[in-house]
Amino acid sequence: MKKINFSSPLIAAAFLMATSAIGPGFLTQTAIFTNSLLASFGFVILISILLDIGAQLNIWRVLCASGKRAQDVANEVIPGAGHMLTILVVIGGLAFNCGNLAGAGMGLNVLTGWDVKIGAGISGLIAILIFINKQSLKWMDLFAKALGLVMIALTIYVVLESRPPYLNALHDSFIPDKIDFMAIITLVGGTVGGYISFAGAHRLIDAGKTGSSNIASVSKSAVSAILLASTMRVLLFLAALGVVAKGIALNASNPAADVFQKAAGNIGFKIFGIVMWSAAITSVVGSAYTSVSFLKSMHPIFHRKESIVLTCFVAVSLGVFIAIGQPVKILVAVGALNGLILPVALLLIIIASTKSKIVGNYKHPKWLQMFGWLVIIATLFLGVKSFI
Repeated sequence: MKKINFSSPLIAAAFLMATSAIGPGFLTQTAIFTNSLLASFGFVILISILLDIGAQLNIWRVLCASGKRAQDVANEVIPGAGHMLTILVVIGGLAFNCGNLAGAGMGLNVLTGWDVKIGAGISGLIAILIFINKQSLKWMDLFAKALGLVMIALTIYVVLESRPPYLNALHDSFIPDKIDFMAIITLVGGTVGGYISFAGAHRLIDAGKTGSSNIASVSKSAVSAILLASTMRVLLFLAALGVVAKGIALNASNPAADVFQKAAGNIGFKIFGIVMWSAAITSVVGSAYTSVSFLKSMHPIFHRKESIVLTCFVAVSLGVFIAIGQPVKILVAVGALNGLILPVALLLIIIASTKSKIVGNYKHPKWLQMFGWLVIIATLFLGVKSFI
């Protein structure tokens, strides 16, 4: 049996994408949908996993085959499209990092009692220390892998304490009592929407894992990333199901925290603090890294002064959060635009997959293109709906 090399860029890219997806909104979203759909939410997760894999395989394979980042590929398909994509990703990344820093502050508040803004400031400083290190990529990879494993391990404990109806969850995952298509689309957008789609692929490009010869390993990394994020989603679902299946109503103001507390008491509440902080801080790092990777094509200075730009990215997000206090207004303002990033980018990627001047001798599978079109239609529907 082949040993897993945890220091491999392929594993690092998978963890970067997965932990970028698992943010404060990911935790809350899972608790809310479990509360409303009960065991049938398992079916929503299953379908969303398939769509997520379809989206990521399209993006990772085409970008790594071309050896170019998403914005450069987009510019080759339609001149100027990459610059527009960069603007959308950076604005969305800045705004959602306000929410990520708020979540990090909330996590430290649960653990220490510190004010949320102080916790957010400390978390922002930790992210900046990673970025200014000469071996920032190595530390970023280690950070994502360590905290990713911590989140999964602690949530397993809460699932065991919650004692969910496993057989009921398994049954309804394949034969649901009810199907919520909007929940499916929302989960796809929450897992691979916005900057998250490109986090792992851009990490692999930075590591030199490009060209047709690396497509097989890139595909494994992409699927691993979705399975890692989905493992956390399933664990959170089971923990929440164990609570709501007993007829216990979740606190609408903070349903994710309520799941942990009602499942495992005060210990569970403290575990929530650790999981929330881990989810938020890794999303801060992932958002900053991916957003700045888009800026590199705008001007050479963004490449030469990457650590300074990353520091500024985190500092601006932190400053906005501290000034406004609550990131909700910002999130609402850019949420609709962020929702359009995945379908627009995926459309450009699928077009690029047919152009040999971009992907060389790589032949993109037709079934993957069909998968991509399905995700485009679903996420475009959600993005347009959010404007109405």
